[in-house]
Amino acid sequence: MSSEMEVGADSVQDGVSNMVNGTDDNAEAADSIAELSGDLSSRPIRKAKRNLGKSGGHELGPEGAAAQAKKALPLSKNSRKSRDGRGRGLPKKGGAGGKGVWGKPGEEVSEDGHCKDSHDPNYDSASEEEYLIEEIDPEVTEDELQKVLEPAVLEYYENNSPEEFINSLSDLNLGQKKPKLVEFLISKAIDHKAAQCEMTSVLLSELYSEVLHHDDIMAGFSEILSKLSDLVIDAPHAPEVVGKFMARAVADDCLPPKYIQSNSYETDCKSTKEALSKADILLTQKHGIVRLDNIWGTGGGIRPVKYLIKQVEVPHFHHELVYEAINMVLEKSTDRASDMMVNLFKSLDKSVIITPDQFNQGFRRIFDNMADICLDVPNAYTLLDKFATLCHRDGIITTSILNDVPQRGRKRFVSEGDGGKVKDS
Repeated sequence: MSSEMEVGADSVQDGVSNMVNGTDDNAEAADSIAELSGDLSSRPIRKAKRNLGKSGGHELGPEGAAAQAKKALPLSKNSRKSRDGRGRGLPKKGGAGGKGVWGKPGEEVSEDGHCKDSHDPNYDSASEEEYLIEEIDPEVTEDELQKVLEPAVLEYYENNSPEEFINSLSDLNLGQKKPKLVEFLISKAIDHKAAQCEMTSVLLSELYSEVLHHDDIMAGFSEILSKLSDLVIDAPHAPEVVGKFMARAVADDCLPPKYIQSNSYETDCKSTKEALSKADILLTQKHGIVRLDNIWGTGGGIRPVKYLIKQVEVPHFHHELVYEAINMVLEKSTDRASDMMVNLFKSLDKSVIITPDQFNQGFRRIFDNMADICLDVPNAYTLLDKFATLCHRDGIITTSILNDVPQRGRKRFVSEGDGGKVKDS
């Protein structure tokens, strides 16, 4: 009996030893202890204790052991090494980055380098390269150009000063917008009278010598020709006006004559062909270039005084004085102005300062422009007939000139006292 108890004690001791060592026989040892103790309820819960040196029943290799050892080491707060296991743990930017760092180590003794940080005690402003700063003037936009031109053109129509208009453009960088300037001036003049068209032609001539080149003027006319089909909707006379502008520009040496001939064969637009044909007719007529100087039918009232003085001194230009005098009488529309001008004409005729031929030519120029004059002076036909009668009475003009005085070609109703008849006016 004692020998059996000794054997049981040895078995219990072996079972406990196996459980402590974590062997695979620990479960069997626990069962044997329970059986020997006679108390099955005291059987322990089976939990496996894992050994750090084993994994799945096999020993870890060198790499596994190193990984577990790395996890066991605590990470320092100021460690430069990557905490996610990536990277070599080197300083950023090779040691040139970070707060309070001025470049890479050793850069201060480099021969070809210098400190570029103005906060560095070693910074030398004389070592910096010199930079040339240029002021750039951006090209004006179409909206900005129109905002400037709109009041400038209207002011030019009032004071007739090309110099002031050119000065208003001095602060603008027109660049590639110079053709737009030509287009705007012509399209604006189309909506005005012959006097403004004459002023526009003079202004284009002044701009050609100071602001515009002949390429800019050609491009400007090309743009206005391309838009004629739209302009005729509001201004049916636009092709004729543009044709006159082109002919006058050729006479002023602002536009080459070949421009009109070359474009005549390159367009299918009816309005464009009409404008080019009008310009060609004006240029090919007899003494066309000379007549183009007064193509708009306006007198010297809007021309420079120096130009008028030189021209009036020439005898064959005295008809200009006659034209301006008659036009003044029609604009005044008073008997006093008419009587005073007749006396002046009578004095000039007697002193032979103005020849009868110049009187006749001046009157005929007025006859040709009555359609435009009556726009400003509705009763111009009646006033002209009365003034011509007074001049014929004093022998200033001949009977043939008096008979050629134009009459308004329409019929009107007379008063009811005349019986309601219709008669020619």
